Amino acid sequence: MQIQKPLMVIFFGDSITNAGVKPGGYITLMQEKIKKDGGPSYELIGAGIGGNKVYDLYLRFQEDVLDKKPDVVVIYIGVNDVWHKQSSQTGTDPDKFVAFYTAMIKKLQASGIQVIVCTPAVIGERTDFSNSLDGDLNRYSQMIRDLASKYGCGLVDLRKAFLEYNRVNNPDNKESGILTTDRVHLNPKGNQLLADLMFKGLSTK
Repeated sequence: MQIQKPLMVIFFGDSITNAGVKPGGYITLMQEKIKKDGGPSYELIGAGIGGNKVYDLYLRFQEDVLDKKPDVVVIYIGVNDVWHKQSSQTGTDPDKFVAFYTAMIKKLQASGIQVIVCTPAVIGERTDFSNSLDGDLNRYSQMIRDLASKYGCGLVDLRKAFLEYNRVNNPDNKESGILTTDRVHLNPKGNQLLADLMFKGLSTK
């Protein structure tokens, strides 16, 4: 009797993914759910580095992703591409963002790897679009949705889901503390929501 190898899933991203493999992180929560429920067999690997933007992912793409021969790759990038424009003037222009992102999708698909892409969630949790980077976040999220549609990738629309959650659960229009600790990085509720959304994305794809 042949034992089926678990599906290897690599989560490729920045500090949010780096934190995802720690206790209480979204990847750890997913692993715990798999163990508890005895559901689909997945090997979940976090490949996140703090401060990374899309071109950082591209530069470490071969070693951290392709060489491991995963079945599925979840790309979760974009927060720093937007955020660093304001914080350190080193963000990523839209055309370059799309170019690097497209190159990774094409290489993954050429290797027979399924691709799931994620929109960046939040940089500030106010619900009245008064967060200073809402406009750019919405713009980059739409570029990722367009790439998913163009190349037939799975899509986990974190931007949409986090906005909807905050509209219901942030009546005082707080800047952070609902799903994040500091407007960007996730608190326990944020990690749980992200784990649930990622699981749904994996199951759908």
